[in-house]
Amino acid sequence: MDTLMNKLNQYWRVVATGFCFAVFGLGGLVLSFIVVPLTKLFTAEQTEAEYKVQRSIQRSFDLFCRLMKFTGAIDYKIVGAEVLKQDRNCLIVANHPSLIDYVLIASQLERCDCLVKSAIWRNPFMKHIVKAAGYIPNETPDDLLSICEQRFEQGNVLLVFPEGTRTTPGVESKLQRGSAQIAVRTKRDLRLVHISVSPSFLTKETKWYQVPPTKPFFLVEVKDKVEVEPFIKQTTSPTIAARRLQQHLAETLFPENQ
Repeated sequence: MDTLMNKLNQYWRVVATGFCFAVFGLGGLVLSFIVVPLTKLFTAEQTEAEYKVQRSIQRSFDLFCRLMKFTGAIDYKIVGAEVLKQDRNCLIVANHPSLIDYVLIASQLERCDCLVKSAIWRNPFMKHIVKAAGYIPNETPDDLLSICEQRFEQGNVLLVFPEGTRTTPGVESKLQRGSAQIAVRTKRDLRLVHISVSPSFLTKETKWYQVPPTKPFFLVEVKDKVEVEPFIKQTTSPTIAARRLQQHLAETLFPENQ
């Protein structure tokens, strides 16, 4: 009987996950072709329009996360959300085990800039949203630091996944140096966020309908800030400082690799 109930529950989670992602897609269309145009129409100042779009994204993501939990597709807990909401003028750096990591974190932040990969900028539906929100393409190295500096001066936070892509289970995670370089060269601290998923779900190697036998539980833990000044003072070379900071981030975000 328990085996049958577990199987039925697994089948239901396939349906629930599909339904939730269908709603997510519909929400993307609403944001792209209704919310964004109306926001631009009634808000002349660009920065204020970007903030309004970011607030719309936050509320949409929060509803999506609650929907996934309500339907039983997943369960999740965010520890330290209030601390995260109070952060200003810093980077938020997180590991990346699943497809919805950005959604879980951004659901807590009314104002949040993000480095966005080029594939999303080419997506005919998502590009309108990321552009209207003022997100930063990760392929603009020439003026990337000046853009980040400008956003920090406005009190914004910048969400970065330094792995660059989702973690492959069983494979040692390696960080790209971008987040450490930004932190060192703009002299901004980093808030660490650790995400764990048990059992593994929505990884790069699996399809959305390949749900595990038991309900996935996402634990999002807001960790301490990493101060960047000590790394800068250790050396006169920003490159070396960034390399040492990157190593520290790797040891902190992935202690199991050490």
